[in-house]
Amino acid sequence: MSKARLVTIALMTVMTLGTVTPVTNVNAATIKVASKASQKNKQRALYAAAKKMMKHNRNGVSGKAKIFSKKAYPATGAASGYSDFLLGLKKQGYKFTAVQKKMVKKNLIVSSKSDPAVLANAIIGLQAMGINPKAYQSVGTKHKVNLVTTLYKKSLTKQTVNIQSQALIAVSSNKTFKRPSKAKFSKTSLSNRIAKDQQSNHGWAYNNTVAGVDSDTTAVAVNALTMGRSQRKLVTVATKNGRAYLKKAVYKSGAFGYSYNGKNFANANSTAEAIVGLATNKAAFSLINHTAIKRGQQATPLRAMNAYVTAKGTVKGAMDSVLAYGQVSLANSAYHNGKYTNKLIYTFK
Repeated sequence: MSKARLVTIALMTVMTLGTVTPVTNVNAATIKVASKASQKNKQRALYAAAKKMMKHNRNGVSGKAKIFSKKAYPATGAASGYSDFLLGLKKQGYKFTAVQKKMVKKNLIVSSKSDPAVLANAIIGLQAMGINPKAYQSVGTKHKVNLVTTLYKKSLTKQTVNIQSQALIAVSSNKTFKRPSKAKFSKTSLSNRIAKDQQSNHGWAYNNTVAGVDSDTTAVAVNALTMGRSQRKLVTVATKNGRAYLKKAVYKSGAFGYSYNGKNFANANSTAEAIVGLATNKAAFSLINHTAIKRGQQATPLRAMNAYVTAKGTVKGAMDSVLAYGQVSLANSAYHNGKYTNKLIYTFK
């Protein structure tokens, strides 16, 4: 999530954590973890709310704002975070209906003229619904478009590291995706570019400055580089250092957040992004909900993130229900109920 996007999120409510579950950590202290029962309850609540949102095409269980609408979103036809929202549903076993697929294809604005960010989101979101992005045809159009090839032929040189990371995730999400001739980049070259933009504190920033480094951008970059699978030392070292940055960025509450005007703001979205980043490595995976990262840490990131989820499946403090559900749901799925896997959350085949 970009810094500009993060600032639009309302100030988060203070978390209230429940009964202490002691676990010995590297500092011989105790830390609160998310129990299996609580994980199931939070995921069940999130899923119930998201199903209602999808059924009624509403950005929230109630209200008039839509998830997919050309009128509401004239540039994209979909709310911000829709691809994570759809993938979150898929990971929880949701079966999209033919009517829903048609509704998305009728509203989603994506073509050979779309910018890289729009293409990357569409490639992930369409796959989540079971729609082939290599032969995508919007409702009312005559021609199919290979969105993967289209993305490969876009120049990413002047794009932000967030968009570059999104593009790398998209083209790496399916082993059947092939780099076309006359492509403007390869997974290796794009991985190198992202790695070179890592800042001196081992994080990444939306504006490529040390002052702008945040855990969200860093987590997305770490996930992208891991998915790109480049074995060049520049990339592998940058990925390792990126995870090290995330370890330093955790708050004592166990949550992650962003800084604005000299203050830190913990929130569910940032914590979710960090969890996905930590899930890219077996050693870092244990830090999600088993051991403390820092001395004095009160709860694990999973516990901290799920504390924001209400019994109704909403996310406290979130202004965007689509984005909040998508990121929090994917973070829970990335944890795989405590079982590490090298098949990352955005991988389809």
